[in-house]
Order: sequence, then C-alpha cells, then structure tokens
Amino acid sequence: MSSSASLTAEKVIDLLNMQPHPEGGYYAETFRDSVTDDGGRAASTLIYFLLPEGVLSRWHKVDAVETWHWYAGSPLELSISTDGATIKVLTLGNDLLAGERPQGIVPRDGWQQARSLGSWTLVGCTVAPGFQFEGFVLAPEDWEPGH
Repeated sequence: MSSSASLTAEKVIDLLNMQPHPEGGYYAETFRDSVTDDGGRAASTLIYFLLPEGVLSRWHKVDAVETWHWYAGSPLELSISTDGATIKVLTLGNDLLAGERPQGIVPRDGWQQARSLGSWTLVGCTVAPGFQFEGFVLAPEDWEPGH
C-alpha cells in the first residue's frame, strides 16, 4: 500500500490537474451527472478539492447538500453554521479513535469553511443537486457567523 507521506500539495495539484477555486484551495471536477432536472441542473456533481497548509476555504454556502469525503493528507477541520450564528466543527480524517470521521455533511444553504490541519488535505465534495456557480455565495472576507 502506498503512502501519501512523500507527496506534496504541489504534486497532488499537478497529478490531479487541479485549478484554483474562488473560495480558496484547488479543485478538479471529476463527475457531472447526465441525469438533470427540468431546468438542466445535474442530479449531482463531484470534485477533488485540496487545501494546502495556511489556505482557508473561505466561508461560503451552496444551494444544495454538500458531502465532504476525506481522501489523503492531514485531517481537515470543517466548520458549519446552519443559522449564521453558531458554528459546529467536524474533523475529517482516518483516525476514528481520535473522533475523526471520513465524511461531513453540510445542509443546503449552510455556511461552511474548511482548513487543513497539516501540510495539505485532499477531499472530495459531492453536491446534490449538482453544483452550479449561480448557487454559490462567498461571504465577505472578514465575515464570520455570529459577527
């Protein structure tokens, strides 16, 4: 079994053909469902998403349910606010005994922010119905829930 210990964020970005994401980090769309609703929106989409150390996925929300799947690298801290005031923090990773979990779910229109807890983190994000930039809201840079 190979290890991700020798990989760098830059190498993963290159290997997975990722590009910068407006919220921070890097992404590559890997799936867009051919099944669509009457308006042409895909039933679901999936991306690889990488956060290097020190780079935040800024507070944002999407108009669909988003499931984060941890794949490799360091654990990820995922902060969620469903009411714009209180924050729930999940740690995604593979150390189940330490309370980490491989998935985190953000409800439709829930505010979310993420950061790597180490040198880099690779996750997947599944959005259903499918992600579209028209349904993406990026909070002002200094915004935080409850402030």
